[in-house]
Amino acid sequence: MKLERVLKLRFLLGSWLLFIGSSLLAQPYVSKVWVADNGDGTYKNPVLMADYSDPDAIRVGDDYYLVSSTFTCTPGLPILHSKDLVNWTIVNYALKKQVPEDVYATTRHGKGVWAPAIRYHKGEFYIYYPDPDYGIYMIKTKNPAGEWSAPVQVIGGKGLIDPCPLWDDNGNAYLANGWAGSRAGVNSILTIFRMNEDGTKTIDDGRIVYDGHELNHTIEGPKLYKRNGYYYIFAPAGGVTGGWQLVLRSKDIYGPYEEKIVMDQGTTDINGPHQGAWVDTQTGEDWFLHFQDKGAYGRVTHLQPMKWLNNWPVIGIDKDGDGKGEPVLSYQKPNVKKVFPICTPAESDEFNSDTLGLQWEWNANPKVTWMSLIRGKGYLRMYSVKVPENFTNFWDVPNLLLQKFPALDFAVTTKLRLTAMPLTTGEGCKTGLIIMGRDYSYLSFERTGNDYKLSQVTCMNADTKGAESVVSVANINVNEVYLRVKVSSPDAMCTFSYSTDGVNFMPFGKEFKARVGGWIGAKVGVFCTSTFNNTQWACADFDWFRVDK
Repeated sequence: MKLERVLKLRFLLGSWLLFIGSSLLAQPYVSKVWVADNGDGTYKNPVLMADYSDPDAIRVGDDYYLVSSTFTCTPGLPILHSKDLVNWTIVNYALKKQVPEDVYATTRHGKGVWAPAIRYHKGEFYIYYPDPDYGIYMIKTKNPAGEWSAPVQVIGGKGLIDPCPLWDDNGNAYLANGWAGSRAGVNSILTIFRMNEDGTKTIDDGRIVYDGHELNHTIEGPKLYKRNGYYYIFAPAGGVTGGWQLVLRSKDIYGPYEEKIVMDQGTTDINGPHQGAWVDTQTGEDWFLHFQDKGAYGRVTHLQPMKWLNNWPVIGIDKDGDGKGEPVLSYQKPNVKKVFPICTPAESDEFNSDTLGLQWEWNANPKVTWMSLIRGKGYLRMYSVKVPENFTNFWDVPNLLLQKFPALDFAVTTKLRLTAMPLTTGEGCKTGLIIMGRDYSYLSFERTGNDYKLSQVTCMNADTKGAESVVSVANINVNEVYLRVKVSSPDAMCTFSYSTDGVNFMPFGKEFKARVGGWIGAKVGVFCTSTFNNTQWACADFDWFRVDK
């Protein structure tokens, strides 16, 4: 009996420890640098202080899902999930590799996945996304956190952008879209195509339903809805930084459409405000998600209250009662019947899993030989991939592992070890921490003979073949180092430092101002490159990557 009691107590203790461990693992990630939920029933904008450009969102039951542009960053089409429209987490990427795969095996800045739309129809989630050089694609799934289908080209051609489907209550399926003047030779128009019932192909030549050249130039990003017998097209006009939110309505999907500006910048500092999504809550409230362009910080996502007045939406706060609102910086959280835990998209990564955190993306379709996360190792190993032929700068390097800026003010620290086998080799391989954009700067760590060298390298106008310049150099007699970069608002100024013990950090190099990439904000991340084609001889092991104040 005594032995049985001991065994039972051991079993109960083990079960309790397992429960505690599982609970700790299940705790949501909470950023140390930006949290939108104020914890008192209110929130502050942006609800996503990161580059989730061209957001679209839907509610299915008690769950909200958001998707955004990713251009050439891979994996693409992040799926974010929320229970209250304020607290969001990344749960998946719908597009593991971009198609055509061979085209996007190399960097194609500014191309790739432009503004998508997500919808739910007959038990399945659909995403329609454009590639302005190839056409409009559709992917779908029954589980947004699971596998998505392979892309199906709904319509081919250059310049087709910003698609949004609508399955009408009369059984017809439609697809609205905008046009990129850089490919199509025309913009500021919106068209609607008929689709087959499955939403896999357009079945007519489309019709122009709105021309914004006179009053609403650069109209784009149409989101198509139906309410109270009206067809609505929510579409931004006037450009990303100086535009406004327009809404069109008609009793017939092909028009004629009435038009009304329902939100602009007003007296606020929230420029744009640009395209987004109307969502409602289970309790009957209406809300609007949109983006604001913040330069090097990217296109951040705001949440605005919305109401209907005479079958027109009013977005934000309408101070003078003219039916046109302006954005809010803080507001009461949406009523979703209960309070949910605070959570944010992941930023730091301890590299203790056998998969990368969902915050990470590459500059092109990745190869399995670029990195490893072998179970039980507890670090990320990046292999020294040879830089492209005729290398000028990192703009054309695909194997940069990067993530979005997470806040206006933050610091990133990483611990890495450079390994060369045998030890007499390794020259020509370098690794480090990078701030990447059209201008970029990084701390590189490399082997020189029996010693190690730390350098700050900066490149201006990388997108137009600007040359790298070495700013500072220091010799270090160990193969393990801690690298840090601190980013400060309002101009995204970056200062670098390093340490050999993880405690005492020494400033290094010159201050650098981050700059946007190709339709994206600046990014921060790590790399491992080589001037030779022999990846097994040198690699870098990153123990962790931490985002803090």
